[in-house]
Amino acid sequence: MAKSLDLELAATTKIYGETIAVDAINHKFAAGTYSCLLGPSGCGKSSTLRMIAGHESVSTGDIVLGGTNITDLPPARRGTAMMFQNYALFPHLSVVDNVAFSQKMKGVEKPVRLKKARQLLELVDMAAYAERLPSQLSGGQQQRVALARALITEPSVLLLDEPLSALDPFLRIKMRLELKKLQRELGISFIHVTHSQDEALALADDIIVMNGGKIEQAGSPRDVFNTPTTEFVARFIGGHNVLQQKGASVALRADRLRVKKAAGEDGAVLTAFVKDVEYLGSTVNLALDAGGAGDLTAALTDEAFFQDPIEIGATVFLTWKPEDAHQLAA
Repeated sequence: MAKSLDLELAATTKIYGETIAVDAINHKFAAGTYSCLLGPSGCGKSSTLRMIAGHESVSTGDIVLGGTNITDLPPARRGTAMMFQNYALFPHLSVVDNVAFSQKMKGVEKPVRLKKARQLLELVDMAAYAERLPSQLSGGQQQRVALARALITEPSVLLLDEPLSALDPFLRIKMRLELKKLQRELGISFIHVTHSQDEALALADDIIVMNGGKIEQAGSPRDVFNTPTTEFVARFIGGHNVLQQKGASVALRADRLRVKKAAGEDGAVLTAFVKDVEYLGSTVNLALDAGGAGDLTAALTDEAFFQDPIEIGATVFLTWKPEDAHQLAA
């Protein structure tokens, strides 16, 4: 496999006509890490990935891989490989020929390219399907073939555009584990675009949250989840309430909000009305209307909830530890 290299975006910008899709972003992806570009539709994450791949031109700024400026190089000469959302397999070619295709284009001899293709099919657990056509495979199997085909070029960086979005929830979690394992085994960098917070938290060493073409926050999953720096990140990453306190916005994790049926000695910070109760297995979420403080969510363990259930329509009293309320940037 290729050597893993640092990848750096320096004021990288993408403009379509009047629209700035990616706005002068700076970020360094450390060699050998799993990074997730996370954000809602239209935030610029896929445009960023496509610029790194060379499938989209850079309007201004640079992309540097291992000290080499690759901004204007064609995709095949960058040291990156892209796995597309729709897998884009050739329907008339067998699995092994699909994987070997880029080597065929480079003029690699048939026995050599087929041997390498079979090695990669082995790696993704698809060796037994080498002679089948893509139409004879399930979605998860097609995905593995697309992965092998991207890896045959021995990239320093593998780029994945929403690779799990077409799979059912069970298979998505299974493939998530396999992607992480594969990245560790290969030791190269993976940059993965997703709009799923769960996916990013589960996979990434580094999460880059994007909003409106800019990077809103970047850091480890734990840092981004526990200490969101803006209201957008707190709301998008999920599991947080955003409260207005003394003129400042604070984020408070839903599982740190304490709910009582009676105002206690320590005094309730807020009074709220229970709008809904959602059972989620290990947790129970209460949807709360806290008047001027807005709509809040409290996450209780199922054990705590069922010891003393709270009915829809009840009035409850909310408290939290001051250290659990995390101040957000204006």
